[in-house]
Amino acid sequence: MTHLAIKLGMAEKQHKKQAWRKGYPTDVTDEEWAFCAPYLTLMKEDAPQREHSLREIFNTLRYIVRAGCPWRMLPNDLAPWHTVYQQTQRWIRAGCFEAMAHDLRKVLRLVSGKEPNPSAAILGFIREVHV
Repeated sequence: MTHLAIKLGMAEKQHKKQAWRKGYPTDVTDEEWAFCAPYLTLMKEDAPQREHSLREIFNTLRYIVRAGCPWRMLPNDLAPWHTVYQQTQRWIRAGCFEAMAHDLRKVLRLVSGKEPNPSAAILGFIREVHV
């Protein structure tokens, strides 16, 4: 029996339990994914060892961040915690999130009519006061 849901697995290789699931509010939209995917793709999407799509893993990471839940307490219809944790560590080591945030800042500045890079910076320091 087929039911309508959001498909997050690969077309040919579908994980038994997680190929179909109801969407969460934290799932990326297609537009958001189009922006994020190039930063998160460290190897080919259809790599033979990949059991879960990058989008599924990223959606699970977003769920963890937004819900504030511990890694091991993820709902069963999301990617397994160890898979998400390992991939997140790879993304962190590769600087994916920093690059994404850097470029997103430039895009937002352009959209607001500003130059992509700020023309000035404010540098400061905190001075400790001992009483």
